Amino acid sequence: MAETNESPANAIELPVLTPDAGRHGDGSPVSVAVVAASWYPEIMEGLMAGANHACADAAIIPDIIRVPGSFELPLGAQTALRDHDAVIALGVVVRGGTPHFDYVCDAATAGLTRVSLDSGKPIGFGLLTCENIEQARDRAGLPGSAKDHGYEATVAALRMVAVTDGRG
Repeated sequence: MAETNESPANAIELPVLTPDAGRHGDGSPVSVAVVAASWYPEIMEGLMAGANHACADAAIIPDIIRVPGSFELPLGAQTALRDHDAVIALGVVVRGGTPHFDYVCDAATAGLTRVSLDSGKPIGFGLLTCENIEQARDRAGLPGSAKDHGYEATVAALRMVAVTDGRG
């Protein structure tokens, strides 16, 4: 998308996090890991920048864990949740000419859900599942993007930390 001074028609207003979002109810810091796939570097840079921006807004310095691809996000998240309160899972899958897209999307989504439920800890879902690279760019928080799913996934994970802390 071309850069303009106006937001795209499908842009959303993101909530702005404050340092309180990075604290448990007892005042202790929330520990966060960003687990990020490695395919589509341009898109991943945007997603990671959004997650890092949200963490900075919440006064959190996240640990960064890189995994090869989106299929590996669940195991990376499970490993990270041993030592963290929440995970932000970031990845990109773009539909191609084979069923590979469906298998990877299903496995990553089901795996992340299972890891979150089994651990009782939040995972911010920042996995883009797109028909084409243009859709991915439009959701990656890049200049001119309508959405910033890296930031949004972090907001969701921190909100769920509050919910699991009983601060609903």
